[in-house]
Amino acid sequence: MAGTSGRWRDLGVFRARGVHGGVALAGGIDRMVTGIESPVDSERGLAARLRYLTASDAGYEAMDRAGIHVRPRALIAWLAGEQTPSKANLARLDAAYWDLRRRNVVADLKRRLTNSGRGTRIEIDPVDQSRVQHRHQRDLQTRNINVRGAVWDRAVDAWIAHDTQELEAIWDDIIQSTLGTDWDAYTHVSSIGWAA
Repeated sequence: MAGTSGRWRDLGVFRARGVHGGVALAGGIDRMVTGIESPVDSERGLAARLRYLTASDAGYEAMDRAGIHVRPRALIAWLAGEQTPSKANLARLDAAYWDLRRRNVVADLKRRLTNSGRGTRIEIDPVDQSRVQHRHQRDLQTRNINVRGAVWDRAVDAWIAHDTQELEAIWDDIIQSTLGTDWDAYTHVSSIGWAA
């Protein structure tokens, strides 16, 4: 069912502003992931991230993916608070922490979004047309739709894989199957929101 958006393919031609719904979908999933609030450059924030990352093999793999390659004795010094990582390594530790956090909550995200088969109701805010000349504006309203089942599993899998093309295809599937003939007007959006 996925396809390219027709009349809205060139979003900026008339100065409308928005992002592809697949990007907004990924952003909405991102906002569901919670974690350590203390910044990585604070003593508390650094210690909490290091404990989380060094508690499992998956944490060491996340550090490796983030480009943290230090000697064991340096890592031990970080854990003991005897040495502070460089600014670059602090950024890498933060990236590794959030990468691991996202991977660890995938199953929970799918469960919450599929909601025992009932799905999740989302609100779609259309593109911002405030800079579009009046004669080129379209009558677009905020839309509310229910997204069910396996669509969320696909979306979370694409999100964790950073697969933008798949997220865009999923969004196209969602709007084509729920919004009727005006679906392409919602290919790009200002935002998408839900409570799950």
